[in-house]
Amino acid sequence: MTYPLLITAFIISTCGLIYELIAGTIASYLLGDSITQFSIVIGVYLFSMGVGSYLSRFIERNVVGTFIKVEMLVGLVGGCSAAGLFLLFEHVESFRILLYATVSLIGTLIGLEVPLLMRVLKDRLEFKDLVSQIFTFDYVGALIASLLFPLVLVPVLGLMRSSFLFGILNVVVALWTIHLFREELPWLRVLRASAYALIVLLVCGFAFSDKLMALSESSAFPDNIIYSTSTPYQRIVLTGNNRDFKLYLNGNLQFSSKDEYRYHEALIHPALASLKSPSEVLVLGGGDGLAVRELLKYPALKKIVLVDLDKKMTDLFSEPGLLSQLNQGSLRDPKVTVINQDAFVWLRGCKNKFDFIVVDFPDPSNFSLGKLYSDTFYRALKQVLKPEGLLVVQSTSPYYAKNSFWCVVNTLNQVGLQTTPYHAYVPSFGDWGYVLASNEAFKKADSYPPGLRYLSAAAFDQMLYFPDDMRPTVKAVNKLNNQALVHLFESEWSEYVEAH
Repeated sequence: MTYPLLITAFIISTCGLIYELIAGTIASYLLGDSITQFSIVIGVYLFSMGVGSYLSRFIERNVVGTFIKVEMLVGLVGGCSAAGLFLLFEHVESFRILLYATVSLIGTLIGLEVPLLMRVLKDRLEFKDLVSQIFTFDYVGALIASLLFPLVLVPVLGLMRSSFLFGILNVVVALWTIHLFREELPWLRVLRASAYALIVLLVCGFAFSDKLMALSESSAFPDNIIYSTSTPYQRIVLTGNNRDFKLYLNGNLQFSSKDEYRYHEALIHPALASLKSPSEVLVLGGGDGLAVRELLKYPALKKIVLVDLDKKMTDLFSEPGLLSQLNQGSLRDPKVTVINQDAFVWLRGCKNKFDFIVVDFPDPSNFSLGKLYSDTFYRALKQVLKPEGLLVVQSTSPYYAKNSFWCVVNTLNQVGLQTTPYHAYVPSFGDWGYVLASNEAFKKADSYPPGLRYLSAAAFDQMLYFPDDMRPTVKAVNKLNNQALVHLFESEWSEYVEAH
């Protein structure tokens, strides 16, 4: 009986860490700022485990029965946690309270498990063996969970189905313990029936996870969801109606098909049309291939390298269908090389130099993205930019987040680049900002490729003008060790969201 119970320690440790990782990931998906959310979730979870460990001292009778009930509760609450959080996100005003209350409850129950299990085993092992073996199995379980979560669970099962799966495992542990101690337990049939009922509930949740996820997201997005998936890096959702379709990453709109041409024409052509003989271009981010589509309007280009972290994203926009029609098959063009790596890491090992660099990352809403707007990153960009080359950075809204926008300008200036800020109106986003940067003074293009729907010489002249309400009130440089931009961005956009 000893080893089956030690294997139980392994299973409950694995399940416990999975619930913690799921809660942290959901928090970062729905609330942004992954480092802050994971930090708070881990802190609340560990504190609650301490509370659970303390409370275990008050359980004096029927320790095995209490352990079984705790396992069933962990399976129920932990297994349903992802579904509950996703479904209630749009309907609960204080979502953070719900999130941390859920984490606290799961943590408290997890904190009860190991002390109770040790008390079950205390008469079967010497104290030194009991402690060493329990914690050995516990820590091995934690390692397995930390490897399974990003490599298998999120990309293959998704958060909701993973949550239900590990809830089932907790209830299976309860059933196994009922079997081991069947001669000692009161209310044996009630315990067994309760466990089987929970397994049926959790299996149904597992089977219908896709429908539950679609239900939760249908209330969060104004249009019908036509595709959704979770990757190790983000939640990808495509919505559509008769007029257009939209891409959302972690709930944030990335483009609308009816006006994305405004954004991408403004991103690419002011810089590229001004270069005399560009041949090599680097695109960082932009896994939808829409920026590359605009680049391919310059037949003289010989090589385009696109670096995007998420392979699922670039594969999605490479496959024949509606999305590749939008980017005109740009990611399958023989001139284009797609590299799925972290741009921050890839750039530091890059030996090539480019005529034009496009930085098309999501807004700096968390520290993982904020590093890609830092002076450290821009110094690395400068190293791979040819002396006469140009780079452009999408830089959030100079109206809604003016201090964030000018922080990007200041940071580029800080590393010795000359900057030319400009902005364009994109109906889906509002007024949106960009920054051109170069080693030499920028000279405007005389002409643009034929067939552009928005950009012209006259339009670009207007883009260069910033009225007083877009001028900064805070001067800041985004450094890797302070991430000033992330704090500015969060503050400015939260004020806008609260006002609306």
